[in-house]
Amino acid sequence: MMCPAMTLRQLEILRAVIRGQTTMAAAGLLGMSQPAVSNAIRQIEIQLGFPLFERINNRLYPTDAARVIHEESEPLFTLHAALNERVQDLRESKLSRLRILSTPPLGHGVIPGVLASFTRRHPRLRIFFDVRELDEIIRCVENGQADLGFGLNLGPQATLEAAELQQSRMVCVCRTDHALAQREVVTPADLPARDFIALDGQARMGIAVRQAFQAVRQPFNFSVEVRYCNTACVLVEAGMGAAVVDPYSAAFAGRPHLAVRRFEPAIPCVASAFWSARRPVAEIGQRLVRQVRQALAHS
Repeated sequence: MMCPAMTLRQLEILRAVIRGQTTMAAAGLLGMSQPAVSNAIRQIEIQLGFPLFERINNRLYPTDAARVIHEESEPLFTLHAALNERVQDLRESKLSRLRILSTPPLGHGVIPGVLASFTRRHPRLRIFFDVRELDEIIRCVENGQADLGFGLNLGPQATLEAAELQQSRMVCVCRTDHALAQREVVTPADLPARDFIALDGQARMGIAVRQAFQAVRQPFNFSVEVRYCNTACVLVEAGMGAAVVDPYSAAFAGRPHLAVRRFEPAIPCVASAFWSARRPVAEIGQRLVRQVRQALAHS
């Protein structure tokens, strides 16, 4: 016989007890009485047929089963919070709201300047903006936590609609007093291991750089490996060598001692805006996308 599914309220109570570690603390979080919380936990355990907590020194510690339920249910609370915010906006008759996420190259580069001028023209627009990794942005756009995502080398995504903003290519960066700064074009053969800062081999751009080395049969060796192109630019300017990075991190770094040179073989770098295929982005979001495209074209 199947046990009935847990309700959102029961999950909320479980979550509060795990966070508070006592029924008294959970009661305060939930606005309930302590006996009501204790009774609710007992009823959930009876309903499920297994214990959820162990009591040690007057504190409640979740069992492995409770931890699994808690972890699996967290996305529900994220979606619920997003829905409540949207309902609040509707109640207050707000003109519009945009939740925007970007990867660091665009999020620390062109987008802040665009947002500054965009919000001046739309004073009633409320914006949430954050910089995160591309895979996390994709998930947030897919599940409705974000309206718009911006990133590089997105690739085909069945659940997303995308608008190409600009096609470019990755570049080599070095200090202006580095030997490579005298070259117009830098190749993999010009980047010895002791002087090369590599991008993370698990990231899209790190993979692309390694493939470029393979294409010309050049061994891929490095002295330092970093996650972000901006981090590579910081290390380059500190004198640790050269790196191959996206052009946006190089252009918007604002570092006077950084030289940017063409890298061969060419590694495409495509900037895109994207949104859920199930939820067309609002017109004001489309306007923002157009302004970011214009800003990139004039950068």
